[in-house]
Amino acid sequence: MNNNFGFGPSNPGDPEDPDDSNSNENKLPDFNELLAQLSNFGLNPQTLFAAANSAGSVGPLISPDVLRDVARKFISSQGERPIGSQDVADSQVTLDIANTWLDEATTFPALSRSNLPAWSRRDWLDSSVTNWAKMIEPLADGMASALTNVLKQTPLEAEMEQGMAAVAPIMRAFMGSLIANQLGTSIGQLAVSITGANDVAIPLFGASEARLIPENVAKWADGLDIPVDEVRIFLAVREAAASRLFSHSPWLSGYIQDAITAYGAGIKIDIDSIQEQAERALETGELDINNPESISVAISAGLFKPEQSPSQDAALEKLEIILALIEGWIDYVSTKAVGDRLPSYPALSETLRRARATKSPTQQLFATLLGLEVSPRKMRECSLFWFEVESEIGLAQRDQRWEDPALLPRSKDLADVNKFLNSTIVPDDLSGLH
Repeated sequence: MNNNFGFGPSNPGDPEDPDDSNSNENKLPDFNELLAQLSNFGLNPQTLFAAANSAGSVGPLISPDVLRDVARKFISSQGERPIGSQDVADSQVTLDIANTWLDEATTFPALSRSNLPAWSRRDWLDSSVTNWAKMIEPLADGMASALTNVLKQTPLEAEMEQGMAAVAPIMRAFMGSLIANQLGTSIGQLAVSITGANDVAIPLFGASEARLIPENVAKWADGLDIPVDEVRIFLAVREAAASRLFSHSPWLSGYIQDAITAYGAGIKIDIDSIQEQAERALETGELDINNPESISVAISAGLFKPEQSPSQDAALEKLEIILALIEGWIDYVSTKAVGDRLPSYPALSETLRRARATKSPTQQLFATLLGLEVSPRKMRECSLFWFEVESEIGLAQRDQRWEDPALLPRSKDLADVNKFLNSTIVPDDLSGLH
């Protein structure tokens, strides 16, 4: 049985190999085998060559156009309908109600009314895809750099350097295409499930205007036996709350990307470990090297994910707590804004909690790409945290915590809110924090 997987020597130690003595040290992968491997991953080698030639060793790895194409195919497979005049009218009325209620629950002001209060699935995709590419680019770059470093660690003779120089940009293009296809599918899944522009609870837009996605709102309401108008208001309050938070805290987008960058920079590939995983998977039938779908599933499941370093653990903790704090704030403020105005609110909240417990597409996205699990329990803890903060220092100072990340808690701070508040003082004059 061939014990090598990926791009290592085809059969080191073969007595019939005339270069056997050096096969482990300085043998580059067979070029035809390399092309076959790329094809097995469902990637077009010609596309990769074009990407490698145009980008070389620099430039973005994830193309928004590729993301858009992959996501659009997924959306088309699920069906989509255009926005009608009634959708626009219903969304505007509902968002106006939501913002009126939110005025009592947060100091963050509402944005001006949008000319497009309703979006189609494709509208959301087209408006967010560039920032998705930008956000995940550091991860692709880190993985590509790690893969290139594996190649560079192979001792080479002078005449082989030119061959290595040709392979390295192809590896970068390969990793970029692999993640772009994976991310594009995840974005497509989000587009057919989220109920508003900011429903992913991640800042994706320069101007985070509140918008509903009527087709998905109707899908979310299906089978609940609750009037669709109440469902729409429930979802609109959450959408408008997220919009206010993101507009008031423009640093959030860069903060999240910094965490992903720190994680990507720490990626290292242990080729021996990956080879062992591949061997076990081949033996058990979990991986079939001749089946591209099997390979894609194995990668998506994290089969070949490298071991995380302490710096990566810290980056993931930073990312987990900020995502949970965002969700927790939206949840608490929305609950406060609605009060007893919606008789169906408890049932709608329970439906939302069940959806979180089974992993939302956003959670699945981060779990697949980063191995990050933002647990529903963590989100509930953060919702309770914001309630306790408001109880201790009031609504206005609760929201002032979003002025600077230094004023927000870490995971270990959630257990003792008073201790955390005593250790961080919000200055009276916040102008110096911007």
